[in-house]
Amino acid sequence: MLNNLDRLQLRQRRMEQSPAILRGGFRPFFIGAAAWAIWALAVWLLILFGFTPSQFFDDPLAWHRHEMLFGFVGAAIAGFALTAVPNWTGRLPIAGGPLAALFGIWMAGRILPFVVSHDNILLIVLDPGFYVILAALLAREILKSRNRNFPIVAVIGLFGIADLVDRVAMAGFTEIANLGWQSGFALVIFLIAIIGGRIVPSFTRNWLVAQGAAESLPTQPGNFDKAVLVLTALALLSWLIWPASFPTGVGIMAAAITQAVRLVRWQGWRCGSNGLLIILHVGYLWLPAGLFLLAFAQWALVPETAAIHALSTGAMATMILAVMSRASLGHTGRELAASRLMIVSFVLINVAAGMRVSAAIGIGDQQITLTVAAFAWTGAFGLFLVQFVPILTSGSMQKKSERKP
Repeated sequence: MLNNLDRLQLRQRRMEQSPAILRGGFRPFFIGAAAWAIWALAVWLLILFGFTPSQFFDDPLAWHRHEMLFGFVGAAIAGFALTAVPNWTGRLPIAGGPLAALFGIWMAGRILPFVVSHDNILLIVLDPGFYVILAALLAREILKSRNRNFPIVAVIGLFGIADLVDRVAMAGFTEIANLGWQSGFALVIFLIAIIGGRIVPSFTRNWLVAQGAAESLPTQPGNFDKAVLVLTALALLSWLIWPASFPTGVGIMAAAITQAVRLVRWQGWRCGSNGLLIILHVGYLWLPAGLFLLAFAQWALVPETAAIHALSTGAMATMILAVMSRASLGHTGRELAASRLMIVSFVLINVAAGMRVSAAIGIGDQQITLTVAAFAWTGAFGLFLVQFVPILTSGSMQKKSERKP
């Protein structure tokens, strides 16, 4: 029988002997997220402009929506969580064969819709099953170390349930068509509010201190931040169960205002010279901006799709690109500095978000704005792959001083 020390040493040896890409969850899942962001959009555009028959999927719009949320965003969440949890717990990361199997399950969920119908039982079980398995593995690590971050793992588990509900709806087994993706969408927004509220002020404070600042520094989350998170959660819940109502709009507007105040307290204007840092503030800025639009949408003042894309193409994609870039550098022992390619990718993802929101609102020629948005989106994640595939597939080991993704 192996004791705990023997098991630890065995896991360490397996990790060191694994191919570089399997030595940490951020490696395969960040590559997968960026590649799928490009592929899923390309397929959707081919269908949208008539180059591929719409019958290719049972419901092309539902497929596009599902893959952007539970495919692209979900992979980024998995890569982040698999990297963050070992830092939180002090335990070895999931690597090697188990990581390859986990990535294979995620990949199978992406491929199956191309070969089976939406009502295929294997697809319905396998795709959301990935998040259930991921949450279970992470929960084991959290519980063994008695770490306080279990709520984040719980959100990932709920994300898997939302995936299942959306799959069941896509299969036509229920008439509740939007509950699954909207629930998953709300959970990601809430996760950004939680994680962003930790890393953005923390990284900002650390950098300002390194620059010699000693006063008026951002603080760690306090009672105000907790109140903002509760208000945001209640507003999103109201959107799910009581949409298109005046009270829901009021609640979302209150969440937007308090989230904007929260962001101002982090003093992002003081770190404009640090590309890796300012993009976190810009990405988080899309959160209150999207919530403002979502509030207006409840009162029928703007199309809700404008808010959806401000929160997805804006907040989600920008934060994902920012965090993936920072984590990929930090956890492979490289300097935390934005290259020119990274700066261009950060600009492009914000151009994509701005153009997509403009198209939804009706500003400018829709075909032109959608085309610009598509090219900017593809360029942003294409540049990420150009810069980071060589890094994420190399044998560099984690830098001990960089403990958070």
